[in-house]
Amino acid sequence: MARVDLDGNPIKPLTICMIGAGGFIGSHLCEKLMSETPHKVLALDVYNDKIKHLLEPDSLPWHGRITFHRLNIKNDSRLEGLIKIADLTINLAAICTPADYNTRPLDTIYSNFIDALPVVKYCSENNKRLIHFSTCEVYGKTIGSFLPKDSPLRKDPAYYVLKEDESPCIFGSVEKQRWSYACAKQLIERLIYAEGAENDLEFTIVRPFNWIGPRMDFIPGIDGPSEGVPRVLACFSNNLLRGESLKLVDGGQSQRTFVYIKDAIEAVLLMIENPTRANGHIFNVGNPNNEVTVRQLAEIMIQVYSKVSGEQTPETPTVDVSSKEFYGEGYDDSDKRIPDMTIINRQLGWNPKTSLWDLLESTLTYQHRTYAEAIKKVIAKPVAS
Repeated sequence: MARVDLDGNPIKPLTICMIGAGGFIGSHLCEKLMSETPHKVLALDVYNDKIKHLLEPDSLPWHGRITFHRLNIKNDSRLEGLIKIADLTINLAAICTPADYNTRPLDTIYSNFIDALPVVKYCSENNKRLIHFSTCEVYGKTIGSFLPKDSPLRKDPAYYVLKEDESPCIFGSVEKQRWSYACAKQLIERLIYAEGAENDLEFTIVRPFNWIGPRMDFIPGIDGPSEGVPRVLACFSNNLLRGESLKLVDGGQSQRTFVYIKDAIEAVLLMIENPTRANGHIFNVGNPNNEVTVRQLAEIMIQVYSKVSGEQTPETPTVDVSSKEFYGEGYDDSDKRIPDMTIINRQLGWNPKTSLWDLLESTLTYQHRTYAEAIKKVIAKPVAS
């Protein structure tokens, strides 16, 4: 039976140029596109470890529909040609690890703004549709965070729920270089929006709110640098795998929402296949039902990991550390990140389904199966004197 869009129109097979296809989100999106659609993917990235299972062997049912192009968008003349032969470009490329924002601010700004400029330019000049991945960090701090601690207005959703078309973007001072990422991401959003307004670029902007699942980030010393600091969930996973206490930055009081990667990819597929409903829109993609403090997240992860691994919880499950000690000078943070879902629900009819417990169980089962043995070997290895 022919696949149809939300308005009942047949969906034509597309050629999609996916920049950053080898990452966490890209790998799940490629899987979805290969297994459930007839679309072709030109997969662009520096690494392909997370999509190798889609590229070989030749006997795979989607053989020929996904091709890997090893390139860095900073300096590769092939980029415009690949965008030209595609119907749609999806840009996932970014430095998006909080530990880098204030220790590598130049790389962060270049990666998220300067390096994205040619992609926007080529899409605009060649009349190609663009789905650009931004971040929920563009909202910065909530209005509520500036109210007195005891103000009843702090509990009023008008002061903390984040709306794509209404909420202001409030960042810390320039000295707080943690905002280099959010600021670069906001500026590229404004550029894309301006290209749409002045040059008729067809665009959709995605603001992910903590997408979680297998293959996210890295485990330091196993498939990433030993001194690397991944995002919060992978940091906690690394602690659990090593039997260490989970480090709570500034007491783990920040509040976050988490959405399962497979739910989020459903939303992206709806954007891909419903351009008339998605073009010109910015979409929050998150799960406001899965809201917890970082401390609560740690406590749930400890319980879930004990269940999936059969291991005892550490004697000291959590330990508090200062943000300066953990991230270095210049760190700052947003208090709450709760997405308003009105626009994506109205335009695409999308709602997330997976509970926090279930998404953590899926993710930690994968990480235990993938990393536990490798970590045991690293821990057991004698240190050279």
